Amino acid sequence: MARLSLITACWNSARTIGDTVRSVNEQTLPDFEYLIIDGASNDDTMAIVAREGKRVTAAVSEPDKGIFDAYNKGIARSTGDVIGFLNSDDFYASPTVLADVMAAFEDETVDVVFGDLTYVDPVDTGKIERVWRSRPPTKANIARGHHPAHPTLFLRRRVYDLAGVFDLGYRQAGDVEFMMRVFHTLDLKWVYLPEIMVRMRSGGATGGNFASLMRQNRAVRKAQADLGIRYPVIGFAIHKIVDRLQQRLRGRMATP
Repeated sequence: MARLSLITACWNSARTIGDTVRSVNEQTLPDFEYLIIDGASNDDTMAIVAREGKRVTAAVSEPDKGIFDAYNKGIARSTGDVIGFLNSDDFYASPTVLADVMAAFEDETVDVVFGDLTYVDPVDTGKIERVWRSRPPTKANIARGHHPAHPTLFLRRRVYDLAGVFDLGYRQAGDVEFMMRVFHTLDLKWVYLPEIMVRMRSGGATGGNFASLMRQNRAVRKAQADLGIRYPVIGFAIHKIVDRLQQRLRGRMATP
């Protein structure tokens, strides 16, 4: 039976990481590895992890080169057959998320499992702002800028062995470049779980103002060019705008 390694990257996350680790504490999956990779926080992040993180199996706090460097450190330290990430602004939507994921991995031929995500108000986390419905990670969808929500993405270790880890050069779009690289270059068997798996606070480096979104989209277009993915810039922009509007519409229709 496959074993899960779950990784949380954090830095000065005292305001939110308690929700993160408590949502992991509540998971019904009986056995998994949970790693905290901290970038030398100077607030109470690690004290909260020590106090609240009942299912944390190992924690390290040291300087790093950003979130994707922390991800790579976590992958290198992990021992599980399946790897997933839960960021320190995020928390699981229900106690059965990890059990549902690992049930899908009981099929040894499955390489990838992913689901849906909601963006919530940073203060009132019961208020849903957007709902991200992940689309099939086909080459056509990847070219249009559609990909699974990364906090819901779980991969077999063998996928990292084939595709490599996160490229620090892409900064805000390192997770998107990695997913494009995986799904554009590899033929993988995936399972989509049609459920809200993660609640993510809105804002941050990739979910904030217009300028940050434009920087991320420019980085995504560069990654596409580097990977040999060709798609008209106008078509790409239209797909991204429509997708964002659909997410907001679903958010208005959703109930907490």
